Order: sequence, then C-alpha cells, then structure tokens
Amino acid sequence: MLKLRLTRLGSKKKPVYRIAAMESTTKREGNAVAYLGNYYPLEDSKVTLKEEEILTFLQNGAQPTRTVKSLLTKAGVWAKFEESKRK
Repeated sequence: MLKLRLTRLGSKKKPVYRIAAMESTTKREGNAVAYLGNYYPLEDSKVTLKEEEILTFLQNGAQPTRTVKSLLTKAGVWAKFEESKRK
C-alpha cells in the first residue's frame, strides 16, 4: 500500500521535509516512488506541493499520514480531493 509521508532532509537543528509517496513497509529514508512537495517548518511552515500528482496518488488509493493530511488540508488540496470523490 502506498502512503504519502514525510522524509527528513536538512542539517542538525534545521529540518526540511519532503512529501513522498512510498510503500508503507519502507524506512523513512528509503526509496520513494515519487516526491510530491517540500515542507519547511522553520520558515513559517512554508509548503510547496505538486497538487495534480498528489490528487492522482490519492485517487489511486494512497493513504496520507496524519501530518501530511494536515498539510494538505491547510493547502486546500484535501478539499479538492474530497470534492472529486463525490463526483
């Protein structure tokens, strides 16, 4: 099963995270199927996303983690996914 989750980058005390589509059994720093965006928690929680690719993965059954789901909700991508599910 594919999961949308965060992988950690950056140096000590300066984290940067990538939003990645990965198999649920791989390690946090393992091989990802695709990288779908970035999250910078120290820069006012700046988030950059590839919305079309994220929606494609969600429609094909990928499950986001709690943190990724909250990031998608704040960016408005989750609302687009819910609306497309209703159609």
